[in-house]
Amino acid sequence: MEEIIRTVNLTKRYKSEYPVHNLNMSVRKGEIYGFLGPNGAGKTTTIRMLLGLIKPSQGDFYIFGKDFRKNRLDILRNVGSLVEYPSYYGQLTGHENLEAIRRIVNTPSNRITEVLKIVRLTDAANRLVKEYSLGMKQRLGIAAALLQNPKLLILDEPTNGLDPAGIHEIRELIKELAHKYEMTILISSHLLSEVDLLASQVGIIVKGKLIYQDSIQNLHKKSSPAFKIGVNKLENAARFLQQNGWDTTIEGDYLYVKETNLGIISKINEELVYGGFSVHCLQEHKKSLEDIFLSLTYKGDSL
Repeated sequence: MEEIIRTVNLTKRYKSEYPVHNLNMSVRKGEIYGFLGPNGAGKTTTIRMLLGLIKPSQGDFYIFGKDFRKNRLDILRNVGSLVEYPSYYGQLTGHENLEAIRRIVNTPSNRITEVLKIVRLTDAANRLVKEYSLGMKQRLGIAAALLQNPKLLILDEPTNGLDPAGIHEIRELIKELAHKYEMTILISSHLLSEVDLLASQVGIIVKGKLIYQDSIQNLHKKSSPAFKIGVNKLENAARFLQQNGWDTTIEGDYLYVKETNLGIISKINEELVYGGFSVHCLQEHKKSLEDIFLSLTYKGDSL
């Protein structure tokens, strides 16, 4: 499938700090790519480089298969973006704000009507922006990003600070843009729950390094169930089960066995008791995506 974004060892350095380090990202045509990581992980720095707002210290990147350094203006004509909070003229209406941007990007005047309809702000077009809710301002920001009818839309934390209703509105809008208008969308977020509801692909960045890049389905598979066993002499019990052929790990004060068949779990329990161990807990345990994400982001390990 055609790559819309490809980065090759993309790096940004400030003195001895590396906000982004050797990033190799691939965003394919037509997908919603969730760019996920905790605050300060390097998401916004990456996006600013992709938009030409800051220069990389090392590495290259290609958008629409073209080297950004050699085709900057040609590429940016087909890219819409919303980076952090959009800024507007509060004393102007939504329509007037878009008109100011439209003149700069030189698109037809009827495009304003089209994008206001897409983001469901037609009825508020002639209201002053200072009267808009935060969610309406975010939608107006997306409308501005759509003025050039872009092939690629880059959104940096578009649901940040919104209430649940506002988050739902933005989420449904992003889905519609991808499916109805066939846009490729890169959306950054620190909320796995949001990315899970939106994205087909996900890239997880921690301390400037991409530690995971694959489908959201494959991330779900890593949350496969296991059985949690509470037992005395934890390390001895783990060795005992491993020697008897069971895939066993220790996490905290419990053993985890990658097995959910109750008949087999009963056999493991029996073996532990006959082995002289005291079992006080047997419980099915399934890691949530949040568990996996938190484990990754705290440890910085790669999946």
